[in-house]
Amino acid sequence: MTILAETAQQIEQKLGFPLRVKAICSRGVDQVAVPAGLGDVVRTTDWREVVSHPEVDIVAELVGGTGVARQIVETSIDQGKSVVTANKEMMAAIGSDLWERAIAKSSNLAMEASVAGGIPIHAVLREGISGDRIAALYGILNGTSNYILTEIEKNGSAFADVLADAQKLGYAEADPTADVDGHDARSKLAILSALAFGMKITAADIFTEGIRRISPIDFQYAHRLGHTIRLICAARQTKEGLFLSVRPALIPQSTILANVQGAYNAVWVRGVYGEDTFYYGRGAGPRPTGVAVVSDLMRVAREIVSGSPERVSPFAHERLGEFQPISVMKQKRAYYLRFKVEDRPGIIASLASILAEKNISLDAVLQLPSDTKSDLPFVITVEPSTEGAVQKAVAAMAKLDFMVEPPLALPMETSL
Repeated sequence: MTILAETAQQIEQKLGFPLRVKAICSRGVDQVAVPAGLGDVVRTTDWREVVSHPEVDIVAELVGGTGVARQIVETSIDQGKSVVTANKEMMAAIGSDLWERAIAKSSNLAMEASVAGGIPIHAVLREGISGDRIAALYGILNGTSNYILTEIEKNGSAFADVLADAQKLGYAEADPTADVDGHDARSKLAILSALAFGMKITAADIFTEGIRRISPIDFQYAHRLGHTIRLICAARQTKEGLFLSVRPALIPQSTILANVQGAYNAVWVRGVYGEDTFYYGRGAGPRPTGVAVVSDLMRVAREIVSGSPERVSPFAHERLGEFQPISVMKQKRAYYLRFKVEDRPGIIASLASILAEKNISLDAVLQLPSDTKSDLPFVITVEPSTEGAVQKAVAAMAKLDFMVEPPLALPMETSL
C-alpha cells in the first residue's frame, strides 16, 4: 500500500486514470497502517467482504499457501473479479486450472510476484522474448539458499551456523525447510517452465535436492576445480524431452551465475534464435515484491478499462499441454563425488572398482592437506555419466565400512 500511495501520481500518469484501494483484509487489520494518501478504506477480517465489495474490480491475494488463498482466488474469479497474486505454491499447483476458470468468467489473472519478485521474468517469457523458442532455462530462484551458500563460501562457516544467522536477519523462516530443501525453488521452476515450454508442470515431478549437506570443504574443492556451488533450477529441452531439476551443482566460476551473491536471484534463458539473455535482481522482500504486485495491478486495470478481449495468458500460452518430464536418471553429466573416510590403504582402489562396475570413468582424485585421518575428506571427479549410474555407485559406496558418512554427489553443470 505504501507503493500505491507514494507513486499514485505516477501511476495515474502512466495509466490515464487512478488506482484506488477500496478495501483491505487481514487478521490483524486494526494494526495495519493505511497511508493517508489512500483515502477511506474499508477494513475487515473477512475476505468475503473484500471479494463481494461492489466497487472492487481487482483482488490482490497475498495470503500464501493453498488453503484460504485458493478460496479467495476461486471466489473472486467466480464473481467476475480479476486477481493479482504472489502465491507461487498455489500457481505451481493449480495455476493453469485457475486460468481456465478466469477465461470462462472473462476475468484476468496475474502472477508476476510469484517468482523472483524483483525481476520481471514473467513479462520477459510471456511477451519480451515470446517470439523465440526456449532451449534451456537456468535459475537461482531462492534467495535464502543463495545467501547461505555464499556465506559458507566467503567465510568458511558451517551450514548450521549460517542458517542461524540467516534466521536472525530475517532471510530464513523459523522452519527453513521449504527454502533449504529446495521446495520453494521447485514451485518457482514449475511456473517458469510452464511459461517457457507451454506445458503443465507438476512440481512433485521435478527432481529436487536441498543444500543441507554442503560444507566449507566442498567450496575449497570446487574452487580447486575452477567452480563454485549454487542451488540451480534447471530446465533443458533435449531430443529425449525436457529435463527438470532443482539441486546444488558445481558451476564454472567464469559463468555469470557464479557471481550471484547473497539473497539475489538470477535467471539465464537460452533461446534457439535469440540465444542467451540474463535477468538479475532481488528475489524477495516487501519492496521488490510490492513493485511486482503494483505493476500487475496496473496491467490488469489497463485491460479492464480498455475492455481488451485479447488477454495475454499469465502462462504465455493460451492453453498448457499435458506433460511428464524425462527422468533425471537418464541425464548425463560429469560429477563431483566428495567422501569422508577413516583413512586406510586400498580406499581409492575400492571406490574405483565400484565406479568400473557401473561403467563410470574416473577423471581425477583430489585431496587437500588434512590433520585428521579418522574423518578424511577427499574428492573424485568422474567423466560424464548418467544420474542413475552415479546414484547406484554412491549407494554401493555408502555401505563400505571405512565411510564416515554417505558420499555427496553433485553434478558439474558445464553447459552454462
